[in-house]
Amino acid sequence: MRIPRIYTTQKLAVDQHLQLEDAASHHLIRVLRMQVGRPLILFNGEGGEYQAEISAINKRQVEVRCCEFQNENRSSPLTTELAIGISKGDRMDWVLQKATELGVSNITPLFCERSEVKLSGERLEKKHRHWQQILISACEQCQRNQLPDLHTPRTLTDYLEGCHSELKLVLHHRSATSPSELAKKTQPQSLSFLIGPEGGLSEEEIDQAQQHNFQPLLLGPRVLRTETAPLAALSLFQYLWGDL
Repeated sequence: MRIPRIYTTQKLAVDQHLQLEDAASHHLIRVLRMQVGRPLILFNGEGGEYQAEISAINKRQVEVRCCEFQNENRSSPLTTELAIGISKGDRMDWVLQKATELGVSNITPLFCERSEVKLSGERLEKKHRHWQQILISACEQCQRNQLPDLHTPRTLTDYLEGCHSELKLVLHHRSATSPSELAKKTQPQSLSFLIGPEGGLSEEEIDQAQQHNFQPLLLGPRVLRTETAPLAALSLFQYLWGDL
C-alpha cells in the first residue's frame, strides 16, 4: 500500500497533533478517501520526515499525529541554480516539476528580451504561488524533503549581478564548449546555468552574461526547446558532479 507524502508549513515534532492545511485535507479526504488510522509521511522542508497517522477526520479537515522522525536527506550534494526565461503555456510548469525531480536547488524565473509572458502585480503573485505549489507536489511525489528555493521573477540584469555560484554557465547553441570538455577542467560544488525563453537569449544577453563570468556551453548539435534544455543540462550535471 502506497503511503501518501504530505507537505505542511507547520512545525513538526514527535507526538504532536496538528490539523493539515485545506488543500492537503481535501486531497486526503476527497481524492484518496483516507480513513482514521491510515499512515502518512509528513515533511515541512526543514529536513527529514515524520511517520504519521490520521487521528481524526471531519468534513473538511484532517487531524494527524506525528510519530517517528526519520532523518532522511535526498538532496543532491551538488548545489544547482536554474535561471530560466519565463515561457508561456504549460512549459514553465513542466520545467519546474521535472527540475525538482532532478534535484535542482534554486530556481530563478527571468524576464528576458524575448519573453512573451508579461506578469506584474497580482498576476505575478498568483503565478508565483502556482509555481510554488508545483514544487510542493513534485517533492511529495519524488520523496524530496527539502523544497527548491523559488525566487521572485527578476530581470536578467538583476540576476547576473547577484549570482555568485562557483561555476556559471550560459547555454546556447552557438557555443563550442561541450559538457565533456567542461568536466575535464572543473569539479564544482555549486553551479548556476542560464537558459532563455522561447526563441532563446539574444546576442546582447549572451554577451552580458559572459561579461559576468558566465561560460558558454553547448548541449550537442541540435537546438533544444526551452523546456528540454534545462532537463538535459540538469541530468548531465547530476551525472558529472551530483548523485545520478
